[in-house]
Amino acid sequence: MKIGIGSYRTEVSELDELYKIRNKTIEEAKEILRQQKEMIFYINTEKDEDEEKIIKEKILGIGIFNQKDNESYYINLKEKDKIQKLKEIFEDKEISKIGIDLSKIYILLQQEGINIKGIKYDIGIAAYIINPSNNKIKIENLSEQYLEIDINQYLKKDTNKEAKQINLFDEIELEEKEESNKIDEKIYTFYSYLIYKIKEKTTKELEKINAIDLFYNIDMPTVEVLANMQWNGIYADEKELDNFGDKLKEQLEIKTKQIYELAGEKFNINSTKQLGEILFEKMKLPVVKKTKSGYSTDVDVLEKLKGENPIIEEILEYRQLMKLNSTYVEGLKPYINPKTKRIHSFFHQTITATGRISSTEPNLQNIPTRFELGKQVRKIFKPEEGKIYIDADYSQIELRVLAHMSEDEHMIQAFKENQDIHKQAASKVFKTPIEEVTKEQRSNAKAVNFGIVYGISDFGLGEQLGISRKIAKKYIEDYLTEYKGIDNFMKKVTETAKETGYVETMFNRRRYIPELKSNNYMVRQFGARAAMNTPVQGTAADIMKIAMINVFNQLNNRKLKSKIVLQVHDEMMIEVPIEEADEVKNIIQNEMQNAVKLKIPLIAEVSEAGNWYECK
Repeated sequence: MKIGIGSYRTEVSELDELYKIRNKTIEEAKEILRQQKEMIFYINTEKDEDEEKIIKEKILGIGIFNQKDNESYYINLKEKDKIQKLKEIFEDKEISKIGIDLSKIYILLQQEGINIKGIKYDIGIAAYIINPSNNKIKIENLSEQYLEIDINQYLKKDTNKEAKQINLFDEIELEEKEESNKIDEKIYTFYSYLIYKIKEKTTKELEKINAIDLFYNIDMPTVEVLANMQWNGIYADEKELDNFGDKLKEQLEIKTKQIYELAGEKFNINSTKQLGEILFEKMKLPVVKKTKSGYSTDVDVLEKLKGENPIIEEILEYRQLMKLNSTYVEGLKPYINPKTKRIHSFFHQTITATGRISSTEPNLQNIPTRFELGKQVRKIFKPEEGKIYIDADYSQIELRVLAHMSEDEHMIQAFKENQDIHKQAASKVFKTPIEEVTKEQRSNAKAVNFGIVYGISDFGLGEQLGISRKIAKKYIEDYLTEYKGIDNFMKKVTETAKETGYVETMFNRRRYIPELKSNNYMVRQFGARAAMNTPVQGTAADIMKIAMINVFNQLNNRKLKSKIVLQVHDEMMIEVPIEEADEVKNIIQNEMQNAVKLKIPLIAEVSEAGNWYECK
């Protein structure tokens, strides 16, 4: 069996020549770490059924690599409270912490009463910046990608007793060795060495793509901000949630009766087959789409049938109510921590290709806002007694970034003079004096404004506005004729992406777009849209990260009790003791508006409220 280390390949038997594994006590380890001011480590965990934990795992041990002496060692931490002996090391900000999945490590240590400081280098974050489309960033994947090491080879038990398989870890004595866990200890000791080697490789790659500043000044500080936000959690009023669920059930009963009356019989509304038979066979509505199993009744189909029969509107509303109940009532309950009464959502920075932060378990960024009933879900999220929410939302940040990056004179003028950007666009596209622009014209221009950012097609715009493709195409053409700076910028970005294979944000965040060279027209069109929207959307995401880092630092430096509890795209929400409200309002507005210097001002609209729903 051969594996690769660095730029060459080597036999497994040669690995122990590259580094040594030693036996260390905790005190010896601490002394080395204090002297070297660096901790390259991998924490070994196992599942823990404690429901009150935010991450249901417990720490078993830690593998540490000592770069100076080129050696690794494992410390067994199974014994109760033994990890507390490393507390001072983890909390020493002068000792750089280098590892993987450090946001998770942050929570695991917080659960032990340890506040990790000096988070310096996460190899997963580095790998993500190098290629944001790469979603395989566990240590096993990164070892394969950067070192050509297949870790699974070490995890396989030797079932062929006749074969003389080399054991890399023969004759190694580890601290507090336990026979049943010997293999695990060897593996996690090895992981710490791999982290060191992957750090070497990824650092060179970051330098090649000019992303060192992005990594150290934006993405790495964001790790602590997001982990802290998850640790804080957001309070969810379970009683309010139950009341909301009861209201939904009442409305579902009413809707069900109305649908039965319009259909002339009872049937299973949730059955695609039965619904299709009612709509297309009994009621003779036009068939929009058929599938192998029968009639399609998906949302797109029902939207096209809206004017055909009142039952369609009722079914669409019924589905909205069902989704609200299953996703945001029954769906949220399991995530309310029984101890804290809060939802501790996971916030990720390595999932989206543009650099945007995402939320899972549950997705708090997906709470509905477009219709009133859905928006009421936000009422269940409240601050603790004696506190309020201070919420700040960037005003049209993506259009402001577009104005800055494209240097379009009309858009820059509109933002500098605090004009209504959508009215200005309507005035120019529809050749109408700005004071005579109608509500409909402004609405259409708004769709074009935001559509341009996302590389919308004439077909897409037509569908969105309910107009013909031909009219939609003219809207886009007229817009780009008036806003020449934006037209030139979009063309230049796409052409550069075709030549180089990637696009970049203002902060050198890179996204590769191989789709632009595809033989498939639809795939190329997707690539063109990605090329146009990534520099703008990615830059806006980077600006929000900078703002969050600065707000987080200000709250800590001033020793305030206020905590960031939520981030949704262009919005940041802080839970604030009432006596700190005025100070926090100033902090959040100042830091968001001054996160970066653009050719036009950044505007953050700040509000305070007693629940998330009331935040403007």
